[in-house]
Amino acid sequence: MSYAIYAQKSSPWNKGKLVGQKIPLKQEQVWSIRIWLEMEKKVRDLAMFNLAIDSKLRGCDLVKLKVSDVYRGSEVLTRSHIIQQKTSQPVVFEITSRTRSSLTDWISSKQLTSFDYLFPSRKKPNAHLSTRQYARLVKAWVKRLGLDCTAYGTHSMRRTKATIIYRQTKNLRAVQLLLGHTSLESTVRYLGVEVDDALELAEHIEV
Repeated sequence: MSYAIYAQKSSPWNKGKLVGQKIPLKQEQVWSIRIWLEMEKKVRDLAMFNLAIDSKLRGCDLVKLKVSDVYRGSEVLTRSHIIQQKTSQPVVFEITSRTRSSLTDWISSKQLTSFDYLFPSRKKPNAHLSTRQYARLVKAWVKRLGLDCTAYGTHSMRRTKATIIYRQTKNLRAVQLLLGHTSLESTVRYLGVEVDDALELAEHIEV
């Protein structure tokens, strides 16, 4: 088969799709989603959304969390740590009071035990929520705000707080540790800070 014929028959996997990094949410968008989930009494979704923002975990790590990862004794932890699936590196994350409250409500309403997955599957016994289902939930959250669903994804949840922290502090090292990156260069590429900072500097200089 000639190259020309093969090229006609095959098409790139990303044809018609928006590629590149997913956009992080803005603070006002985070609050809009949070308020909507509270009003709709979506206890699980609210707990998952809040924890996704706080933890900055990849979707594959978030859905595999056990109750024992965030809950000890009779209360939710203020900090937790896991080993990341992708890098096998440890990462520590904070759990703010708002997230602790929503997690407490979820664990209590579902009567979860320490051995259970924090976000169990509704279809498969003893299984956790799938990453695909998590992606569908994220799509529903951003769609509610009228945002372009193709521009956002589960990585938007991971990037949101990290981006806000960087913009407010400019502390790349702190963001690197929070994301569990092995190198500062990875964090620079991940946040796109070189471009953003260059534009920010340029906007304040008139020639």
